[in-house]
Amino acid sequence: MDNKVSVLMERYEVGRLLGQGTFAKVYYGRSIITGQSVAIKMIDKDKILRVGLIDQIKREISVMRLVRHPNIVQLYEVMATKTKIYFALEYAKGGELFFKVAKGRLKEDVARKYFLQLINAVDFCHSRGVYHRDLKPENLLLDENENLKISDFGLSALAESKRQDGLLHTTCGTPAYVAPEVINRKGYDGAKADIWSCGVVLYVLLAGYLPFHDSNLMEMYRKIGKAEFKCPHWFPPEVRRLLVRMLDPNPNTRISIVKIREHPWFRRGMTSKTTKASLENKDLASSSTDAGSRQSEDNSAAASDQLNHMALSNFNAFDIISLSAGFDLSRLFEEPCRKKEARFTSWKPAKVIISKLEEVAKHLKLKATKRDGGLFKFEGTKEGRKGILSIDAEIFEVTPAFHMVEIKKSNGDTLEYQKILDDGLRPGLQDIVWVWQGENEHLDSQQQDTQTEQQQPEPQASGDQKQNLLLQQLILQDKLP
Repeated sequence: MDNKVSVLMERYEVGRLLGQGTFAKVYYGRSIITGQSVAIKMIDKDKILRVGLIDQIKREISVMRLVRHPNIVQLYEVMATKTKIYFALEYAKGGELFFKVAKGRLKEDVARKYFLQLINAVDFCHSRGVYHRDLKPENLLLDENENLKISDFGLSALAESKRQDGLLHTTCGTPAYVAPEVINRKGYDGAKADIWSCGVVLYVLLAGYLPFHDSNLMEMYRKIGKAEFKCPHWFPPEVRRLLVRMLDPNPNTRISIVKIREHPWFRRGMTSKTTKASLENKDLASSSTDAGSRQSEDNSAAASDQLNHMALSNFNAFDIISLSAGFDLSRLFEEPCRKKEARFTSWKPAKVIISKLEEVAKHLKLKATKRDGGLFKFEGTKEGRKGILSIDAEIFEVTPAFHMVEIKKSNGDTLEYQKILDDGLRPGLQDIVWVWQGENEHLDSQQQDTQTEQQQPEPQASGDQKQNLLLQQLILQDKLP
């Protein structure tokens, strides 16, 4: 496979080797159907089973489905054979940002552009309850237009990974980029740890070398713990002040992403209208949920009308196929169990779906926060067994007249979430649902303990079968992106 073109699953031509690690190799690929260039990440299943990396691979898949952003490498499709797992990923033609920095420090405007894109993408990840935990130039790729793309979510964590103290406890990352609180192993805030790593990246882009470096690892950790670093003379005063706040060894006083985006040096890079609009939307996303709950009925109709024009994420053929039960990789590793996410399709317009989600949330006494890209976050008002329950609902546009909605727990107790999903969301949304994904499996699990000797109904097409038939029709009609 290293030296010649081969065909994978009758879907991709696989060519030259792009890179490799301990458990995976990455090849250049091309879609046979569309001609689109992709990166094929090939993982040896036996190796990850032997070393216990099953959960890490599953988490990486879940995370990459959550984080769809222009500055994050997109996961198109997941495939598997008896011995291998394959990720079809967005191909970043420009390679690693590391190789650009290795040639020498970047000009201030160029470094600011990459830093702005990095912060926007990291902010988006945090809004979805995802913490990367290994941000460094080697994991930042560039596309053909020199736009930054965050990659490699293998060490990332979800909000649900927090312990009862609300902190993460797994020590991971690359030593030179890791935050002091991670080294101390006393628990850390994933968002604040990522901000520290972004500060190190900014320093490297402008200086061409690391702020904390020593041949003795323990000495380097000492420097990190005390934030002992010096800025070169060519660093602008504004950058120096920003770095001091980002590389603050005390996570409680370290600058937040909201404040970073308000910083004069950062805002100087916001030249395009598109970038400004994107950042303004993120400001709205980070606003308090209390403000949303106080909105009066008089202006709720106007707000819904405005949301009707929001830019929804697109769902393509790869996305729908990858969500089909036949492509669920969990069966490769474990016995079937109830999933933490649910999806349904609807023929209703986006504004109707939005209105219904708001109505059901209000009925269930959940606080609703509207975010960009068709994302809604619902939160409980009382503390549960594992903190406050938080549920994400995201609307994807398949075609202008057909939508997919994904509902997923982002924080709190799974049993509490499952009860709200089964007793509240499913019946409350039935007016707009065409079909739930895995509908037959869900009904079977609910009826398993209450089955009687009544005559069984005639077999009907499952939700996945209906969706697959529709997908075929849309592809033939050339209506899918």
